[in-house]
Amino acid sequence: MSLQPYVNKKVLVITADGRTLTGNLLSCDQLTNLVLGQTIERVIRPSDDPEPSTEVSHGLYLIRGENVAICGLVDEDLDGQIEWTQVRGSVVGGVKHV
Repeated sequence: MSLQPYVNKKVLVITADGRTLTGNLLSCDQLTNLVLGQTIERVIRPSDDPEPSTEVSHGLYLIRGENVAICGLVDEDLDGQIEWTQVRGSVVGGVKHV
């Protein structure tokens, strides 16, 4: 499936090492290399961690295709209603290549 219909839309990417990134998809190619603008990394902490979850701004961000595990559109209305610093959850594991 091509990601071309997602260009200039807000997407969420989970990387092979488990990071969660959101941003505007500016460009992609046949190898799933992605260029994101206004990128934010969401660091969701487990419930037993005393630190709050955080959002780290990265701005323009390039993700190599081999590091993309999942890429999908973001429902911006729903996304805007969530206070991400209050969200808790389990750590997403990495991808194992065999």
